[in-house]
Amino acid sequence: MAKILIAEDERDIRDLITFTLRFAGHEVVPTSNGEEAYLKAQEVLPDLIMMDVRMPRMTGYEACKKMKEIDALKPIPVVFLSAKGQESEVAAGLEAGAVEYILKPFAPDQLTAKVKELLEKYAQK
Repeated sequence: MAKILIAEDERDIRDLITFTLRFAGHEVVPTSNGEEAYLKAQEVLPDLIMMDVRMPRMTGYEACKKMKEIDALKPIPVVFLSAKGQESEVAAGLEAGAVEYILKPFAPDQLTAKVKELLEKYAQK
C-alpha cells in the first residue's frame, strides 16, 4: 500500500490516524510538528502527506509551502486536517499547495475512504 506521512501535534489524534491508516494496510510515518514533517518528507518521500494546520515550530501551511519548493516533494499531494473550517482557512491551505482540506472530527472509515480516493487520483505514474 502507500507510504503516508502524518504531521499532528496532538498525540491522541496522531495515534488514531496512524492506527486507522496502518489498519487499512498503509505504511505510516508519524511526526509531531511541521518542521519535523518537512525534514522527514525529504527523507522518506511519501505517497501522501497529511498535516494539521496549527502546530508548533512550523505551521502546516508553512511546512507545505517549503515542501513545494523542493522538486522531489512537489508532486506529492498534501492534505490538511483541521478543526478550523472557515473559508479563509481552507483557501489558505489550498493556496499553500494542498490538494484537500479535511475537517476534524472525522470518522476513521471516512478518513480511510478519502485517503484511498486521493491515492487513486494522485498516484504517480
